[in-house]
Amino acid sequence: MRLGKRNAALVGAGVAGAMVLSACGGSDEGSSTEGSEGGEAAQGGTASIHINEPENPLVPGNTTESEGAQVVKSLWTGLVNYAEDGSVEFNGVAESIESDDNTTWTVTLNDGWTFHDDTPVTAQSFVDAWNYTAYSPNAQGASYFFSNIEGYDDLQAPTDDAGEPTGDPAAEELTGLEVVSDTEFTVTLSAPFAQFPTTVGYNAFFPLPESFFEDPEAAAGSDYVPIGNGPFQADAPLEPGVGITLSRYEDYAGDDAAQLDTLEYRIYADVNTAYTDVQAGNLDIVPTIPPDTITTAPDEFGDRFVEAPSSTFTYVGFPTYDPRFEDKRVRQAISMAIDREAISDAIFNGTNTPADDAISPVVDGYREGACQYCEYDPEAAADLLAETDFDTSQPIELWFNSGAGHDAWMEAVGNQLRENLGIEYSLRGDLDFAEYLPLADEQGFTGPFRLGWAMDYPSPQNYLEPLYSTSALPPNGSNTAFYSNPEFDDLVEQGNQAGSNEEAIELYQQADDVLLEDMPIAPMFFGLQQLVHSENVDNVVIDVFGQVDTSRITAAQ
Repeated sequence: MRLGKRNAALVGAGVAGAMVLSACGGSDEGSSTEGSEGGEAAQGGTASIHINEPENPLVPGNTTESEGAQVVKSLWTGLVNYAEDGSVEFNGVAESIESDDNTTWTVTLNDGWTFHDDTPVTAQSFVDAWNYTAYSPNAQGASYFFSNIEGYDDLQAPTDDAGEPTGDPAAEELTGLEVVSDTEFTVTLSAPFAQFPTTVGYNAFFPLPESFFEDPEAAAGSDYVPIGNGPFQADAPLEPGVGITLSRYEDYAGDDAAQLDTLEYRIYADVNTAYTDVQAGNLDIVPTIPPDTITTAPDEFGDRFVEAPSSTFTYVGFPTYDPRFEDKRVRQAISMAIDREAISDAIFNGTNTPADDAISPVVDGYREGACQYCEYDPEAAADLLAETDFDTSQPIELWFNSGAGHDAWMEAVGNQLRENLGIEYSLRGDLDFAEYLPLADEQGFTGPFRLGWAMDYPSPQNYLEPLYSTSALPPNGSNTAFYSNPEFDDLVEQGNQAGSNEEAIELYQQADDVLLEDMPIAPMFFGLQQLVHSENVDNVVIDVFGQVDTSRITAAQ
């Protein structure tokens, strides 16, 4: 998941674990009221939370960035949920997900789940949603996540050399999906994939009601009100530049029912303004605070300052489609010329760990020091750049989204490139998040660009395939560097089909090695999540995905 905004080793679900995952009774973890300390918790009241402008309308299969995903997670519940540490919990819609061969999976649903329009959540609700997302003419950003289901290629329109569609797809439905009954459907994959049950808690796999398909194009309209099956429901459309207000869904079937009566998502163009509003008591929660407040927030907010382990990974991507950055030695040299530790100490008070791998430490598969070109070595960087045709007399543009606190550290990157490589730079931080991401997908960056990633599900595969595989090239995925290497793709695919956790991790690490040699991105930081909240709310918990668990928030008494 692309980010708009404590490095620790966490144990998530196994990469290639048991082929049978099923519910073992209800869990009370989702409805826990343990969290940040404060007044006595009680159901009712309201809370407000800061987000940036979502990139797209709130349709799960087209929500691949953090701001929209935060709202979508309040509105929907998937087949499985993820615990605070990222592990899989069977307290969602699925009763069980079973397979004898890791290729054909039988999904059995729990009874009693309904959408916010009071219609039932059925097997057809999932199958229709997945077909809609996978079908390329619908241009859903999460289409890639269905690429391993049988028949996916036939749902992709033929294209010319420029990637423009030249006709219609051969089919409209995945042959690998079959509805057996209202509470059962089967998924046949194109190859074995033992992690399948781990992936389906991601929002790309959420269901959609029949009413959505009566007029799917209405989702792009200003009066679109999303209808999900989660703990909160939308009462009115999201208003651009303002936000959206949700209310508790009284007929919610899950364990993690909402505690608040209403939840307001408020859009701010600048995180500093949002932070100031929390200080003044005019806003309740800022999930990611400005970097220059990291040193003062703990003392100012006390137990209303929350610091938590995070799966977030910040990187500087290279537009490999730009001739200046085609040579991997240019990318390697730029990466080695950046002193990540100095930037972390100066800008983030040492709370962001310099990244030394493209896989986060929060999942099995991370290797300390895997990225040799992440080591700060300005002399070697200058020598390597001198071997290339890169014209250092021409400045480069450094891109980042505005209003999210990236200005200072991207300027520090530019200063180091000037000092160590003799490259002048200009900062391009003039686009908000909703404008920035489409430019990334359209090959609009003219120089290195900042992006971030938080895992969608707990696997090293999620740090590789969605970001760098050929099948994840936009608009079907998040490969905004437009990197393509058949060796990388093949190793990831072998890892997906591995029969054991150990074998899968070894193959993913081999793919990681290919990536870290080609350097389509320069890994920058593994992050901690720092949050502050007002005195008006309690039980504010943020998970390893970087999302606030809004169903647990309570109004202080």
